[in-house]
Amino acid sequence: MDFIRGITWGWVGVRGTWTTDEAKLSMNKLKETGANWITIAFQALQDTPQSVVVNYWDEPVVTDEEVAFAVELAHRLGLKVCLKPVVNCRNGTWRAHINFFDRDVPGEPTWAQWFQSYGTFILHYARMAERLGCEMFCVGCEMVQADKRELEWRSLIAQVREVYRGTVTYNCDKYQEEHVRWWDAVDVVSSSGYYPVSSFAERVQELRTFATQVNKPFFFMEVGCMNVDGAAERPNDWSHQGSLSMQEQVKFYETLFSLLHDEPWFYGYMLWDWPATLYADDEAKHNRNYWFYRKPAEDVIRRYYAKPQVRNGSPI
Repeated sequence: MDFIRGITWGWVGVRGTWTTDEAKLSMNKLKETGANWITIAFQALQDTPQSVVVNYWDEPVVTDEEVAFAVELAHRLGLKVCLKPVVNCRNGTWRAHINFFDRDVPGEPTWAQWFQSYGTFILHYARMAERLGCEMFCVGCEMVQADKRELEWRSLIAQVREVYRGTVTYNCDKYQEEHVRWWDAVDVVSSSGYYPVSSFAERVQELRTFATQVNKPFFFMEVGCMNVDGAAERPNDWSHQGSLSMQEQVKFYETLFSLLHDEPWFYGYMLWDWPATLYADDEAKHNRNYWFYRKPAEDVIRRYYAKPQVRNGSPI
């Protein structure tokens, strides 16, 4: 497996934003960072964490035509593609809290109902990933409460493999790597690496042990930091308040790259993230978001993505 110098593009996938001239420019600019992979990520919606209908056909979800447009553009640019459909809750609750009773109760929503709808959603895009030649497909993202449903995940992944022949992964949340019990069902292990810089070195040691035990390639499907003072200690917190700080994002990425560069078990990054519509260059210095376009951190990323990586004794 090649080292992933990746970036997540297009989130959350608002209908009407992926086939514009601005979107084309955005992806071309992403390619210029030295990236060799792109995660094309978008949301479907269920109303609440206890809803059992995952809606991927109504607005604001991107259309199949928009997904195909983005994948085909990425391939024309020479990028490998991970297609990543994600479920969100319309009421704003984080998807990690999607949960149902362990034992079915009459009149209450069930895991079986939810997985039936979620599976239909995932299989729809797995078929698209196969048809479009996506090199990787992600079956889920940060589903902390759902992670424990081992039999359901194994069944879904088996169904995905019936329609998709590429690399299959699952994106677990931070600190959950050791708790997923069905990693053997996927080809590549991935997680959201939003770890505080002060404890990152310690976590790398723990992940080294984990990766050795699981015996599969491991990479960060998401990792990033806002441009806000203190965000490097709370990189997962998109609502973190503080003064504007470009250096905070720089500090986070420099720490990340320095600690993981010489780890042979670690296979790369899908950095978070890159918008489908870029802000004006002169607005970058005022932008507090995770985006790094035209910010000092972009230079850090470009320099790192230009470095040769060695995995299994071979430069890649």
